[in-house]
Amino acid sequence: MEARITVKTPEHMKELGRRLAALLGPGDLVLLSGELGAGKTTLTRGLGEALGVRGAVTSPTFVIARVHPSLRGGPALVHVDAYRLGGGLDEMEDLDLDVSLPESVVVVEWGEGKVEELSEARLQVVIHRAAGEAELGVDDHDIREVTVTGVGPRWVGRDLSGLAA
Repeated sequence: MEARITVKTPEHMKELGRRLAALLGPGDLVLLSGELGAGKTTLTRGLGEALGVRGAVTSPTFVIARVHPSLRGGPALVHVDAYRLGGGLDEMEDLDLDVSLPESVVVVEWGEGKVEELSEARLQVVIHRAAGEAELGVDDHDIREVTVTGVGPRWVGRDLSGLAA
């Protein structure tokens, strides 16, 4: 299952995060990929708003991981930035993500090749800056092309087309 979404503003990226949150529950793993400044943390901010978690969702670059407990009795949001971690899952073990995952939604920025083994199922979100979109009449600096792919049994047959609404 895959969905491709054009996102024109940072506010639309937050809205995509809110829609994505509606699909997630405890035990879900989301891997975010995209260049620096692509909008990974903005998407996670919208996701956190929709999950109703405590604390401002900001880039966890310097702390590596932040846990945002739910204010509504839902799953916590664990937000990880693996950018500065060079190793695979061994290096991530210190973060106890395997312990957090069953009761939380775990979002890992820069996690490709590092945390896939945490779960047999995950959503992979790839964000690219769009090029050549000036004809749309908007500042093409902000336009992103987002691809959301469900991997593993949890996502088989799941319709992700609602993310593009």
